[in-house]
Amino acid sequence: MFRNLIILLLLSAAARAQVLGGRNVFAFLDLPAAPQLTALGGVNVSQQTNDLSLSLLNPALLRPSMHTHLQVNYAGYFAGVKYSHLAAGYHVPALQTTFATSLQYVGYGDIPHTDAAGNVLGSFRPGDFAWQVTASRKYLEKWHYGINLKYIRSRYLEYRSSGIAADVGIAFQDTAQGWQAGLVARNMGTQFTAYGGSVQEPLPFDLQLGISKRLQHIPLQLSATIHHAYQFDIRYADPDFDEGTVIENGDTVRAGGGTVDKIFRHFVLAAQFDVGKYVELTAAYNHLRRRELALPDQQGMSGFSFGVGVVVNKLQLRFARSWYQRTTAFNHLGISLPLNQWMGMGRLGERIGWKQEQ
Repeated sequence: MFRNLIILLLLSAAARAQVLGGRNVFAFLDLPAAPQLTALGGVNVSQQTNDLSLSLLNPALLRPSMHTHLQVNYAGYFAGVKYSHLAAGYHVPALQTTFATSLQYVGYGDIPHTDAAGNVLGSFRPGDFAWQVTASRKYLEKWHYGINLKYIRSRYLEYRSSGIAADVGIAFQDTAQGWQAGLVARNMGTQFTAYGGSVQEPLPFDLQLGISKRLQHIPLQLSATIHHAYQFDIRYADPDFDEGTVIENGDTVRAGGGTVDKIFRHFVLAAQFDVGKYVELTAAYNHLRRRELALPDQQGMSGFSFGVGVVVNKLQLRFARSWYQRTTAFNHLGISLPLNQWMGMGRLGERIGWKQEQ
């Protein structure tokens, strides 16, 4: 079974390549659902932290130590958009499997409803919704594998759409040396129904791999993640006919550009530093985000993100802030509670502390 899972991950790289920038449906699936993910730059498949939200990016990161964890997250996004996320984990010793489920909702606020002439007919509240179920198991001593199944639903006035998607991931962990690596194929699936009965659109498929290292003598963890590994040039096809663009197969494509820049756009780099026993500081850099969203002469903190976490036995509080442009950033808040520590819910041998490695 584990061998078949690896084959499925590798074959997923042959899936139809998607040009970035508005070509996919259900793009909200790429929003970081929790502050830990926001602080890590939005993409990470190998981080070694006992945070339930990590399984949203790689189901193989769901571990028995997340048994009975309950997590609630909230983000005030841009232009009045707000989204929230709720997740819970549970380990079943008899099946040697850890399960989790989560709900994510994105609300876009009140939007005026007008006709073709601009007459106001009222207002409506569009929204996106995803329900996810996760299962993860251990294989031999150092391997984990898992799968996410998602039901997706979207509604914009009378335009509605639904679909299903799956993430398949594996992880290798060497606790003695402080290494962990991950590989995941995300958002493999299809639309059940398209908006207004139109042609079905592809989901935001991605193939991601990453590696993390805990330093032995410094309380520091470093991570490097590669996204869109199946497609070399992921620069935005700019519709503005600026100098240096050409038309290719009906799309505008930026001509030229350095090879190093093209490669580095696939990388998200992150670092997490433990301050004492209970505080974690996280910082990350997303080069693609900086190159695509920063203003040419006012780049500032574009592409950077930071986070702070307070982690104790019975509580985990996190805050993150991510900059998309120099003066444009959003904040993310989250709380996680291990219910078995509060009320004795569930048994997993002894009660498991936050920092125990699996």
